[in-house]
Amino acid sequence: MDAVDFLVSANVGEEPRPLDKVASGGELSRIALALKTCVTPRAVAGAPRTLVFDEVDAGVGGAVAETVGRRLKKIAAHSQVLCVTHLAQIAGFAAQHYVVSKRESGGRTVAEVRELGGAERVREIGRMLSGERLSNEALRHAEKLMEEYARHG
Repeated sequence: MDAVDFLVSANVGEEPRPLDKVASGGELSRIALALKTCVTPRAVAGAPRTLVFDEVDAGVGGAVAETVGRRLKKIAAHSQVLCVTHLAQIAGFAAQHYVVSKRESGGRTVAEVRELGGAERVREIGRMLSGERLSNEALRHAEKLMEEYARHG
């Protein structure tokens, strides 16, 4: 009986327009993150939830990515959060870290999922920071990022 339209202005000076007409996949994911961040733990007590975010990092980097990571961690305090990300600033906040890889086998694509821990996780976050050529500087940066996020996340 009720109909609700979400109007969004993604940039200063733009008129609000219907969300379904103007938001990209990444913007939709970040808007969902903002809405879910506003829900208090009391409102979801007794009802465990799993929230999935894909492309939450699309089109962002640096400080904005860190803010997204902090909000995801806040939600994870009272819900299970699954997040597909390509940014170290977001992955560094995770309690568990999985890597998804694809390979060809017998003319078919096979996807593999593997949990990372310890040094493997540092190497993956370092790779996310530096690309294919993993440097000692990237590994040190990954360790520092993970320590900082664990301490002040």
